[in-house]
Amino acid sequence: MKSRFLICLTVFSFILFASCNNNPKANNDKVNTPKAADSAATSAASPTTASVPDNAKKNSVAEIYAKPQIPILCYHRIADGRKDEYSVSPSTFLSHLDALKNNGYHSVSPDQLYNYLVYNQPLPEKPFMITFDDSRIEHFEIAGPELKKRGFTGAFFIMTITYNKKNYMSTEQIAQMAKDGHTIGLHSWDHTMASKYTTPEDWKKQVEDPKKKLEDIIGKKVDYWAYPNGVYNHAAAEGLSKYFKISFILTSKRDTLQPLQTVRRMIIPTMSPERLLKSIEGWK
Repeated sequence: MKSRFLICLTVFSFILFASCNNNPKANNDKVNTPKAADSAATSAASPTTASVPDNAKKNSVAEIYAKPQIPILCYHRIADGRKDEYSVSPSTFLSHLDALKNNGYHSVSPDQLYNYLVYNQPLPEKPFMITFDDSRIEHFEIAGPELKKRGFTGAFFIMTITYNKKNYMSTEQIAQMAKDGHTIGLHSWDHTMASKYTTPEDWKKQVEDPKKKLEDIIGKKVDYWAYPNGVYNHAAAEGLSKYFKISFILTSKRDTLQPLQTVRRMIIPTMSPERLLKSIEGWK
């Protein structure tokens, strides 16, 4: 009897152990690994730039060119009393930011855009980029604080001849913009169009020296360029590829051989928030 009791007890213990190990809830309590789709969604929603593995495969030129473009807004002056395509009033600018925020758009940085184009890194839902040309003082006084209120970051392209001049940002203000998480890019020394850079001296004056000076000011690399007047030719795009990850044009046709050096932007003049959203939704 005693022997039979011990055998029954052993069998019962084995069945109980097996049942516990096959319990889905018990397994889930041990390991909570997110699904691949959930991981991608979490990464895409992150405002920071995801790190790219050292051995990540780069897209070909053709693959980069074929990638869907995201809307990139380009502002210049933010001031009252002006009626030209390069200006918006402060109230209009704020209404644009509110429309973007309220409709679920997420700002992305040039670094995020580069990693998306080159390495297929995910972007947040409804991505857009907001950029500013010409180093205007209102970029520091209005744009920077208003972007921060809404959780946006921008890219500011500096025309370096304007340093510390009236109505333009000082070197200290430019450095502060970089510290605040915005991207600082180059917009040439004096706004001479890149299609006119034909000698080594031109490249040194308009690109090499200003780039180094700007890097000294912000304490980090300057990897992005905006073409003066949005004008380029193939020689300029090829030349700029030696200095920058991405160069931004305006709405002209892209260069199929230098797609990273001819990323398109749209100039944003005074328009209603509704029209702005329609322009973004139709952007290709």
